[in-house]
Amino acid sequence: MDEANFETGDMFQEPEGFYPDEPEPTFAEHTMLSGQTVRVRLVGSHPLYVRPKNPQLLDRFADCRGCKQGNLLWNAGRTSAHYIEERTEELIRGKEVLEIGAAAGVPSIVSAIQGARTVVLTDYPDPDLVQNMQYNADLAVDQIVKGPDSRNPLHVDGYKWGNPVEPLLAYIPPLADGTAPTGFDVLIMADVIYSHREHGNLVKTMQQTLKKNAESVALVIFTPYEPWLLPQTERFFPLAEAGGFTVTKIFEKLMGDVLFENDPGVGSPVLSTNLPRDKH
Repeated sequence: MDEANFETGDMFQEPEGFYPDEPEPTFAEHTMLSGQTVRVRLVGSHPLYVRPKNPQLLDRFADCRGCKQGNLLWNAGRTSAHYIEERTEELIRGKEVLEIGAAAGVPSIVSAIQGARTVVLTDYPDPDLVQNMQYNADLAVDQIVKGPDSRNPLHVDGYKWGNPVEPLLAYIPPLADGTAPTGFDVLIMADVIYSHREHGNLVKTMQQTLKKNAESVALVIFTPYEPWLLPQTERFFPLAEAGGFTVTKIFEKLMGDVLFENDPGVGSPVLSTNLPRDKH
């Protein structure tokens, strides 16, 4: 056979409709306690937001609404944003704030609106995710309190948990006396500990980003949408204690409505505060 004249025709051409259409980005609104509205764009889909691998769970998640999705504004994000707003003076104003696994970034945007000195909004370093976070940061720019030099305190970057944190610390401006900053005062972790294999990297990120004092705090907010996995999820907290943190449960909140149809969870985000010990 003359390979030069060999034609494949449409052998490798997928038929129309072979792949489902990518969901279009949507928008959601978060109403702050002050009455202000934070509007964010949600990504339509992304490989990070995948179906459960256990085939026994697929019937429960036929439309993939039980796995972490970028096209929903999750209860943990809303709850942490309200918590931050309620405690602005003690927790946020004039402070350095980092959010990891932020998705749409509502808690970070609220922190910037409430007068944080620096806010760094991060998620997995994928161009689509980072671009969407930047879009939301730009959308909120007129609501954000600017610094004394008219500096926008809200920054966006990609970050993989457990990686070096120097690029994140570089966003914090020098202190008033000119000395270099030593870390963040607040770390926001909303619905991130569901990724059980990443627990070690999450603790490592906490150790490397938070200031080494008793006032710095990591807000760990999670919702047991998969209650049968709750024991695995809660293993994060003993691991954090072994890493030098004190774990304090702040509250458990029962949500009035499920987040999505056929939600198998109980809709109750648990907010826990982790304070670095002196040994750190």
